[in-house]
Amino acid sequence: MAVQAVEEKLTTLPTKPGCYLHKDNAGTVIYVGKAINLRSRVRSYFQKGANHSPKIRRLVSHIADFDYIICASELEALVLECSLIKKYQPHYNVRLRDDKHYPYLCLTTSEPFPRLIITRRVRQDKNRYFGPYPSSRAVHSTMELINRVFPLVSCGKRFDGRPVQKPCLYHHLGQCLAPCAGLADEDEYRKAVHDVADFLEGRQEHVLKALKADMEEASDALEFEKAIRLRDRLKAAEEIQQRQKVISNEMIDQDVIAMVEDNSGTNGACVQMLYIRGGKLIGQNHFMLEGAGEDTSAEMVQEFVKQYYQTASYIPTEILLPENIDETEIVQNWLRQRKGKKVEIQVPVRGDKRRLVEMATENATHALEQMKAELRARLGSTEQALNLLATALHLEEPPTRIECFDISNTQGAHQVASMVVCRSGQMSKSDYRRFKIKRDDGLPNDFASMHEVLTRRLLEAKNGNEKFLPLPELLIVDGGRGQVSAAKLAMDETGVRVPLAGLAKQFEHLILPDQTAPVILDRDSQALFLIQRIRDEAHRFANSFGAKVRGQSMTRSRLEDIPGIGPKRRRALQLHLGGANRVKNASIDDLMAAPGMTRMLAERVYDYLHATDVDESIIVEGVVNNEESGIP
Repeated sequence: MAVQAVEEKLTTLPTKPGCYLHKDNAGTVIYVGKAINLRSRVRSYFQKGANHSPKIRRLVSHIADFDYIICASELEALVLECSLIKKYQPHYNVRLRDDKHYPYLCLTTSEPFPRLIITRRVRQDKNRYFGPYPSSRAVHSTMELINRVFPLVSCGKRFDGRPVQKPCLYHHLGQCLAPCAGLADEDEYRKAVHDVADFLEGRQEHVLKALKADMEEASDALEFEKAIRLRDRLKAAEEIQQRQKVISNEMIDQDVIAMVEDNSGTNGACVQMLYIRGGKLIGQNHFMLEGAGEDTSAEMVQEFVKQYYQTASYIPTEILLPENIDETEIVQNWLRQRKGKKVEIQVPVRGDKRRLVEMATENATHALEQMKAELRARLGSTEQALNLLATALHLEEPPTRIECFDISNTQGAHQVASMVVCRSGQMSKSDYRRFKIKRDDGLPNDFASMHEVLTRRLLEAKNGNEKFLPLPELLIVDGGRGQVSAAKLAMDETGVRVPLAGLAKQFEHLILPDQTAPVILDRDSQALFLIQRIRDEAHRFANSFGAKVRGQSMTRSRLEDIPGIGPKRRRALQLHLGGANRVKNASIDDLMAAPGMTRMLAERVYDYLHATDVDESIIVEGVVNNEESGIP
């Protein structure tokens, strides 16, 4: 947008609160901000002679256009700002790096008989989420202990209390109330769910007292088997409680936040969080901030608080910060609105609370140093591997982009292929691609499949498809001489040539297209480790896609053949009636009771299923359960 057009747009800005988005020449959002007065705030960027920081001057020099969104209040603008930063990840904003999704425990309270499942996505639903946990090992350990203490469904399946099968071993061990067999008492199960939630939130004393009272009541009633089960649960719960350190005499929930800047020129910072529930330290996590640049430490802490609590599964009563932030009052109001109760932000200067912040700061320092050491080691070994690979294959430069292809099929059926990408020694999952083989002769011909896939991939790049650009500096096929020849033929036919090698499985030798003897790397070579890792990832990706394709073909429902029964009605029928066999055995009235069904459709389904010999057992009920599990 021309400068004159920007100036004209500035004159039309409203004086209301809202968010603004600065864009560069390519239309990319490079900064998101909020303001109580949009006109005053946005125009301040373009005032001549303004005493801007170097960062703001660089930002202004790249602004070619801007948009704005009017909001009803500053609080609404804050919420929108957080969402826009998460969506666009603007270059000039401080960003909470989201390169990994921490594991959470999800208590599916939206179901009649809730389960505890592991997920890496916090959804805005009626379920309750606990976490994040620092590692999958930690979350699995916690889930295992919870299953020992509380008799919830531990098989991971969803049940509505109707008897659909015999109780499993978990029920006989006293670790499940068996809603699958219709044996679960709703009140008892609801109490167990409430206890699990209290336990995961750090309020174990309440749970321990309840377990002890129930044990004594069962003993007084001469129900000794029940009393023994409760005694075992009580011991397991006490074991968990003893592992947690009491660090605060105030029996409240707190999050302690500290931050350490990285002064090595990366424009980043490490934020450490301590999770204190009921005065006990139940966990900790560290996060990385990017794009900090010349922002003050207070600005970085403020941006972290806004971005983290936008999607946090739990907001405590008290949040301890290392220093004051400018928007304390508005952020507190926002957090109170999210929690539905009072939330207080404090900056302690002395006493126990200050010591907690100092402890978090010390942990942040150690976490940052550990991450930097791991990064240095990883980059060093990666650089060495790429240099060795370039030397062995006579490449002019170490390959920064490596692509690897693999074929997967089941005796010629369900043929698929994978393409994985390694950038500068790190797998780049956003660049992964998968292919369904179009050749339909039904023969397990890996050579023909490799030729087809490479032809398609190279033609996409030749035609300018950005999803297949840039071309790799090294292309690896999983296989030997035959796969390499097929790949070379694809390059000859398309006229697109890149360095090519095959990794033969038997001896792990590299096969080159115009070289008779293979390239043999040392068994302990970093270069060999790198290409093996890339090949194994291509193999995994191809197999997972092949399994998905096979599963889709195996679980196809005959209901799909009935006119008027689409995916939503088919799913509603299975959920309402409790499975595929129940759909087949249901009466017309039962079918009509399902959501979205009419008498005409119910009669059509009934007539179809009883007029033909249909085995609806091929509809796997687990497909429905997996969609509801929250497992990514």
